[in-house]
Amino acid sequence: MMKSTYIKTVIGTVIMTLFLAACSDILEEQPRSIYEPGFFKTEKGVQGGLTAMYAHLRYIYGQAYYYNACQTGTDEATYAQSADGNFKDHDLSGVGSLTPTSSRSDVLWGTAFSNINTASGVIENAAAVGVSDALIAEARFFRAFDYFLLVQTFGGVPLDLGSGELMFNTTPVRVSVRNTVPEVYTKAIFPDFIKAVNDLPETPRVPGAVTKTVARLHLAKAYLTYGWWLENPNSIPTYPAADRVDPDGHNAQWYFQQAYDIAVTAIKNPGPYGLMETFYDVNLAQNDRNKEILLWADHTQESEFYNGGSLTYGSGGAPDNFAGWMMTWNYTVIRSSGVSSVQREAEQHLGRPWTRMCPTIGVIENTFADKVNDSRYDGTFTTVYRGNWPKGGVTAPSLVNANGMSVVPGDAILTFLNDNDPGVVYDVANANIGAGVLPGRADFVIAPRGISRVVYPGLWKLGPYRTDNGNGLGQPNAGSTRPYNIAKFSELYLVAAEAAVKGATTGAGMTAYDLVNVLRARAGIWRWDNNGNIAKTADNSAEMVAATPATITVDYILGERSREFYGEGYRWFDLVRTQTWASKAATYEICGASYGDHTPVTFTRTIEPKHYLRPIPQGQIDGMEMTAEEKAAYQNPGY
Repeated sequence: MMKSTYIKTVIGTVIMTLFLAACSDILEEQPRSIYEPGFFKTEKGVQGGLTAMYAHLRYIYGQAYYYNACQTGTDEATYAQSADGNFKDHDLSGVGSLTPTSSRSDVLWGTAFSNINTASGVIENAAAVGVSDALIAEARFFRAFDYFLLVQTFGGVPLDLGSGELMFNTTPVRVSVRNTVPEVYTKAIFPDFIKAVNDLPETPRVPGAVTKTVARLHLAKAYLTYGWWLENPNSIPTYPAADRVDPDGHNAQWYFQQAYDIAVTAIKNPGPYGLMETFYDVNLAQNDRNKEILLWADHTQESEFYNGGSLTYGSGGAPDNFAGWMMTWNYTVIRSSGVSSVQREAEQHLGRPWTRMCPTIGVIENTFADKVNDSRYDGTFTTVYRGNWPKGGVTAPSLVNANGMSVVPGDAILTFLNDNDPGVVYDVANANIGAGVLPGRADFVIAPRGISRVVYPGLWKLGPYRTDNGNGLGQPNAGSTRPYNIAKFSELYLVAAEAAVKGATTGAGMTAYDLVNVLRARAGIWRWDNNGNIAKTADNSAEMVAATPATITVDYILGERSREFYGEGYRWFDLVRTQTWASKAATYEICGASYGDHTPVTFTRTIEPKHYLRPIPQGQIDGMEMTAEEKAAYQNPGY
């Protein structure tokens, strides 16, 4: 249910205080009932505000309904069998309607503005109580970070929350005026990010704190996005209405050059960050918080309070990290000898089924076409479901599976094939899910063109990981205690490459081709066959580079972005920025929502220019004390 929200200046009901001891390993938190305005006039209050800014990330990232708004309806995902209206509405395929009430971008609106006001309180008061410029820069980063999310999502948004533009407001107000897109970028986003780049340290003061590199990535992305906005190649409307003219007198090319230069500077001056040696290792849960991850929304299995959610049974609400449930199908219905052979487990390959979202056939066949040289398909999806029935108390040493053959714990029970084998024979009774068989194989199989809204590869990347499972199934019904990754060092290469394609002058060894190939070469290196569950030493980097076209296009970069960041919440923003949403996602293929349905159907989405902006949440509209005409003018056109 969507809660009623308006722009308010009450900071929150649970506030966290940051300990700045050099020996601290994490951003430690203590409860506080609420912030009063005078609280920011103390050093302790400023420190508390800073920690709250890190904590606010958990109310956006990992929140499944916001995750849905970033993925469903793109070329990466459609709604799955158990989807409710929130997911169907976002698909734009005629099964629902995206409205100010159903759009789950309200998650962002309600969280971001409270944090922006907290940041303004810190920025205004911190220097007077002796807080360093470096700590103030963290607040500037998060204020710009939230405004950048908002302007991409809604268009122009208010800079004045009641006390003046970018001023800390202490009194709730029920009127609001939206600034234009150029004003939001040039008055808020760019100045704050630039100041953050200048004042932040190269090394985080505690693990997870923001740094120069993090700020450079987001400044480069903001320049890149604004350059596209100025160029407006497909004449997408903006709101509030504004000429595509930069108030500072720069053109789109100037911003593309800035994006390239800043991203390259970050690559050449990485600080403690860098690329992991293999793609698999980037997303392996045991490697969480690795050197490639620049920013994350933190969670923990050490304490329910610090985690922000139950460690045993997730509520399905923020700040639980439950996005990973959404693209997890109900694999527990698989039967071998009439027994649930793959049971729900708190293990990265499995997790809690929710069946709200699924990949399209095009993702499997086209986005990840190369599954032999390129390790990213194997490092993104769960395609092999293995028997774990003894952990659930089933004592049988073996079970009968496909072709009447026996399987033992750890064997493959169901495999999603890499290729469309014409020899697959489907039967509605197979494994209780209508799977297929191939001669001589004990595992049931499903070919790429046989994936459906009810049975499909799971999203391994976001799967759970716990260290307290013992020899059992653990706590698969809890929200994930893993950090939700927000920003990666690898994105710097693709931001710079995209800017180069858009005309930025490049340096030696830093062309779009060079930059893309750094990641493609890395993708060709295997140390582990994830779904085969076996060590694999292979270096296909030469083959990967050889397959790269000599001329890099925006479409090619978008493909690389999907292979690198599939299912992580990037895609809607990528397609909106490049104005390719309609061309990339207007149609898709998927089989039906019944077990045993392996007949692909083509679906058509109606993606209109208005959809490139999300509607202002109805709670915001309802909460304002303005005339009906003023409220109508506040809403994005078409909603």
